Amino acid sequence: MLNTELGDCTIAAVGHAIQVWKLNLAGNVSFPHITPPDSAILNAYEQWCGYVNGDESTDQGGVELDVLNDWRQQGIAGDKIMAYADPDPSNALHVKQAVWLFGGIYIGFNVPQSAMNQNAVGQPWTVVADDGGIVGGHAVWCPDYSPSGIWCITWGMRQFMTWDFWAKYCDESHALLSPDWINSKNVNPDNVDLATLETDLQGVVS
Repeated sequence: MLNTELGDCTIAAVGHAIQVWKLNLAGNVSFPHITPPDSAILNAYEQWCGYVNGDESTDQGGVELDVLNDWRQQGIAGDKIMAYADPDPSNALHVKQAVWLFGGIYIGFNVPQSAMNQNAVGQPWTVVADDGGIVGGHAVWCPDYSPSGIWCITWGMRQFMTWDFWAKYCDESHALLSPDWINSKNVNPDNVDLATLETDLQGVVS
C-alpha cells in the first residue's frame, strides 16, 4: 500500500480494510481482486490528501475523517463505504463490538519511538517506562482482537498491540459499514442482517 515509502497510512488503512472484508466475504484465500492496486492507493493519496507524486514536501499524510468522507462519497478502486461512526476509543467493549459487527476498526494513534523499535524486531507494541517520545501519528486497520490486545495491519505485516498500549496511545477510532462485509443474503459473517447493522450504527452515533 506504499506506506513504507510514503506517509499515506490513512489510505493504506483503507486498502487493508478492503482486503479483510473481501477475503472474509469470499471465505477463500484464492478469491481474486481483494487488494486495491498501488495505483489506486496513490491516486487517492493525491486526490484526497494533496500529495504530488515525487514532491516530498507534499507527503504530509491525511486527516482520517476527511479520508473517510472522500471514501464514502467517491470510492477507491470502485469500493465505497456506506457510513461510519466513532466508538469511544477509551471503551474497550465498544472497540470489540465494532470489530465483531463491522469486520474491523479504523484507528489513529500516536506512535512512540519504542513502538518503532518493537516493530523492527517483530515484538508486540507494549507500554514501556521510557517510550522515547512520540515520533508521529499513524492510521491502521484492526481486524481482530484477543483478551490481551488487538491486531492491526501495517507496513505489510500484522502487528499486535496490547490493550494497555491502545489505552495510552490510541485517540481515534471509526466503525465502518461496508457492502463488502455483507453477502448476497444481506447478512454479515455472523449472520447479522444489514438492517440490524444500520440500527446498531445509529445507536453508536446517538
